[in-house]
Amino acid sequence: MYRLLTTLLLMLPAAAQTTVTAPETGEKPAAQNYFTDTILVDQHGTEHRFYSDLIKHRVVIINVMFSECKDSCPRMAETFARLQDWLGPRLDKEVEMLSISVDPETDNPARLNAYAKKFNARRGWYFLTGKKENVDLVLKRLGLYVEQRQDHLNLFLIGNDRTGLWKKAFGMAPTDQTIATLNSVLQDEAR
Repeated sequence: MYRLLTTLLLMLPAAAQTTVTAPETGEKPAAQNYFTDTILVDQHGTEHRFYSDLIKHRVVIINVMFSECKDSCPRMAETFARLQDWLGPRLDKEVEMLSISVDPETDNPARLNAYAKKFNARRGWYFLTGKKENVDLVLKRLGLYVEQRQDHLNLFLIGNDRTGLWKKAFGMAPTDQTIATLNSVLQDEAR
């Protein structure tokens, strides 16, 4: 059920929204079952379980990128840099920013660390890579998997795990538009 709802969510227009809630049982939350605890590695070489360590109980803003990109990736990273300034102390406490490489075979932690430094990435902004099969699984669950790295979507996925609200924002839009979408997800209250 969660998979169907999330698939439908990712097909919605960028301005649309939806809420997905996990059933109240002793089982793992539906979000954890869907997103999985697949291991990804950040720019410092630290392993993270995708759902439990990076999404659970937080607001996340996710994009895909690759370090050799000369077109949209640097522009989207500049937007993330402005978002981290806007978030201030909420970054790494209630909000995580996740930039996932669509080229994990090239983008090792050292390469991603150098890329992160270009944008003054602070704690709470993770540049993620890992085994290709792990990255591919996560990207498929997010609806962001592509065969060729240059075909990646220029989208931000913004989700509130506490409330189940997920929205999309166009990654090339002016930063103030992305902030408005992010703020609406931050302001969403549990039903």
